[in-house]
Amino acid sequence: MNPKVSIIMGSTSDMPIMEDTCKILNELKIPFEVNALSAHRTPDAVAEFARNAHKNGIKVIIAGAGGAAHLPGVIAAFTPIPVIGVPIKASISLDGWDSILSILQMPSGIPVATVALNGARNAGILAAQIIGTGDDEVFQRVSSFKAELASKVVSANTELSKVQFEYRTNGK
Repeated sequence: MNPKVSIIMGSTSDMPIMEDTCKILNELKIPFEVNALSAHRTPDAVAEFARNAHKNGIKVIIAGAGGAAHLPGVIAAFTPIPVIGVPIKASISLDGWDSILSILQMPSGIPVATVALNGARNAGILAAQIIGTGDDEVFQRVSSFKAELASKVVSANTELSKVQFEYRTNGK
């Protein structure tokens, strides 16, 4: 089985957040790989990875990074493959704003799709949706996943309707 998604993080300390990406891709049965690469400590390895990702069958790259968070942008500079950036609130972070802005504010021509701070699960879902545009089986799994989300909200409202208050106007 060859990976379709490459999950890259600047440090293994990012794995507790990026694990959510792994879990959702696993749930949606999309093969992936996980590696640590640093835009600052291993720039040559980052460039080599990004330049060769397409040749290696990668369809989407998810890059998580904290602090200065240059990794997603550096990867995007070296590849035409879609890159999704996950800003991570690191121990050195300014409440995560440094990570968010470093990933979000890319120059014209070098886009990085950016999810919420620590939004690794959404990065995995977005990657699945991108892959699903050209893979009917993945498209069906993503569609089923989204339908399940909707049914959870319907169930939640059924439960909420049972909660009674004298002045509540709905749910009686």
